[in-house]
Amino acid sequence: MAYQFKFPDIGEGIVEGIVVGWKVKEGDRVKTDQDLVDVETEKAIFTLPSPREGVILKIHFKEGDTVPVGQPLVTIGEPGEKVVEAMPVKAVPPTPSPIPAGVSKEVMAGARPPKKVLATPAIRKLARELKVDLSRIESTGKGGRITETDVRTFAKAVSAPGGPGVLKAEEKEAPVVKEVKKYDMYGYVTRIPLKGVKKVTAKRIRTALDNAAHVTHHDEADVTHLVEIRERHKEYATKRGVKLTYIPFVIKAVIEGLKDHPYLNATLEDEEIVLKKYFNIGVAVDTPDGIIVPVVKGADQKTILELAREIEALARKALERKIDLADLQGGSFTITNIGMIGGTYFTPIINYPEAAILGLGRITERPVVKNGNINIGKILPLSLSYDHRVVDGADAARFMNTVKEHLEDPDLFLVELGRQTEH
Repeated sequence: MAYQFKFPDIGEGIVEGIVVGWKVKEGDRVKTDQDLVDVETEKAIFTLPSPREGVILKIHFKEGDTVPVGQPLVTIGEPGEKVVEAMPVKAVPPTPSPIPAGVSKEVMAGARPPKKVLATPAIRKLARELKVDLSRIESTGKGGRITETDVRTFAKAVSAPGGPGVLKAEEKEAPVVKEVKKYDMYGYVTRIPLKGVKKVTAKRIRTALDNAAHVTHHDEADVTHLVEIRERHKEYATKRGVKLTYIPFVIKAVIEGLKDHPYLNATLEDEEIVLKKYFNIGVAVDTPDGIIVPVVKGADQKTILELAREIEALARKALERKIDLADLQGGSFTITNIGMIGGTYFTPIINYPEAAILGLGRITERPVVKNGNINIGKILPLSLSYDHRVVDGADAARFMNTVKEHLEDPDLFLVELGRQTEH
């Protein structure tokens, strides 16, 4: 009997995906676990493998199509077996609605059949609440999807004072083409739908600001010796296929700080502070689609080179949108770095529900006074944002002192390693 492989529920609140590209075609014989299709979600691009061996009898969605969770992607079986067509997603019955000027390009006539609508259940629910007809809205989403912005823009135009109101009968008789005019009172503009990673990030940031008491502590570390160590061992790392950056050293320094000041490695759940006994460190990656934060699990158990290798691999996956959901979960503390782009101090937003995040600025040369002498030092700006409900200002300052101490004297890592060996 032919088998319908449905788009699985991969968690994280994902309700749909977009078919990026098929790796097989109808008539191909595939093996179990053979790659079938790349599907893009708001989190990443996933390659879905075949759940069984057989022949591709039917591909139900073409490239660019939006696939709701639970809908059949492909039917696999043997030649001659019956193919059951995918059940269509129920559409919302069209309701009479005015056509706002500047919203739809469609030619609207009295007896014109409704066009195909690509919209998620959430968007359809919103359309019902706002009493608008999805078939009359011009989509701006990828693959022809109607976005939340499309629906709200349409509804706003309808209800605006002096708007077109409901079309009169004589107006319906003549086809009318409405072109999108994208400008404001000062000139032309470009409107870009908030979607994908940026939309998810926007929601997370809003959640963090709404649910945590943000405070930012600024400091700086003289990392002259650390710069020397990295330069001295960069070639050693390269020969082993590792790109050695400063981030692994920062992770090690942060872990020492978290060990001494555990309230920064915590979450607040209802009226309980949960202190994490593990050190899963998130590292923010700047991608063309927005910020993605892969998590290095058990970072305290890994060497500098192991951390560097894993960070590079995770960053590459994030940039290619090939990262697994498991690699984005379980963080206990996050590090973000604007220094590689430019800038000194900033106010990073906590990666909620974590209690703190450390931001790194650009390392610059500056005069440093030590023992009455002026030398040129390499100065690293540090910005620590924390949830003041969990972390006191004094504890945050002490944490930063520990981090600075290890960044300014990386040889302490060897001492810490020896102490762990003794235990």
